[in-house]
Amino acid sequence: MPQLALYTFGVLKSPLTDPAPATREFHASGGSVYGEVGRQPGYIAHAQAADRSLGTQTDFDSDWGEWGEFAVPAWYRKGRTAETIALAATLSLWTDLPSAFGFVYAGLHRTALNRRYDWFEKTGHPGHVFWWVAEEMVPTWQDGVAKLEHLHDHGSTPYGFTFQHAFDPGGGRTLKIS
Repeated sequence: MPQLALYTFGVLKSPLTDPAPATREFHASGGSVYGEVGRQPGYIAHAQAADRSLGTQTDFDSDWGEWGEFAVPAWYRKGRTAETIALAATLSLWTDLPSAFGFVYAGLHRTALNRRYDWFEKTGHPGHVFWWVAEEMVPTWQDGVAKLEHLHDHGSTPYGFTFQHAFDPGGGRTLKIS
């Protein structure tokens, strides 16, 4: 049975190492959200560095194992060192769209989502993309970037889509998830 991959990407207003209160609040909410995701119906897995001691912080130099080499969209122009990285990215697998929707728009993630403009820049690019993968296949960071850039350039297609313009595993349009 196909699984649903989800890649999210956002450009932070300040580097992850910024000691400002807003950055600390973002970090605090992230830990809580990651704790909640594992208990969600329909959740399968998310990309984690092979060295789990690194936690969930995005790092260009981390070994991401089967999730592949870390990558970001071509339009990301901020830092790439531990001191200057100003991004948040996730890559996860779900059983279906309603399960992913239930997590994104409920609970702690919904609370964090309501604060996104406190933490993230408005870039004019999509912040997330979905696509279907074969069971037992693990999407890579590079897959996510390619899908997000395609979504930006071509809109929702079976190759990469959003909640608002979703596709089923066979490539047919689905009803809007809301």
